Amino acid sequence: MTTAYDFTLPGLEGGTLDLSAYRGHPLLIVNTASKCGFTPQYEGLQSVWSQFKKAGVMVIGVPSNDFGQQEPGTATDIASFCHRNYGVSFPMAARCPVKGSNAVPLFQWLNTECGFLARPRWNFYKYLINKHGKPVAWFSSVTSPTSPRVRDAIERVLLNG
Repeated sequence: MTTAYDFTLPGLEGGTLDLSAYRGHPLLIVNTASKCGFTPQYEGLQSVWSQFKKAGVMVIGVPSNDFGQQEPGTATDIASFCHRNYGVSFPMAARCPVKGSNAVPLFQWLNTECGFLARPRWNFYKYLINKHGKPVAWFSSVTSPTSPRVRDAIERVLLNG
């Protein structure tokens, strides 16, 4: 049985972001972009990370240039932008395709597991993974990471696995 912990992503600052390192921890996986109307959600993602990291929740950003070419920069550009403008300290992957047949395996799996409606249609789609590595909720771009919907879902995962 495949879980989110079976996947790796290229790391933003080199190396590999191996999701097996987070086995047993809930994950909030988000496709991101630096030049998008939703880019200020980085601030909310950092807030979620700050609030829930001691409880074991991992926020993982996955920059993508798939929607409107809104992540055109290099890994160095992306890292600098995120740190400078939003103080991002949660793990970030290198830029990856997240839609269609070119999507990285993690997003191909998320698309299959979550269904057609959950496939990212823009930047800042959010996928909540429970402690067993299974997706339990997804949120579109218009749902703020600090919304009660997202926070309540995270709290439920922390309570129920």
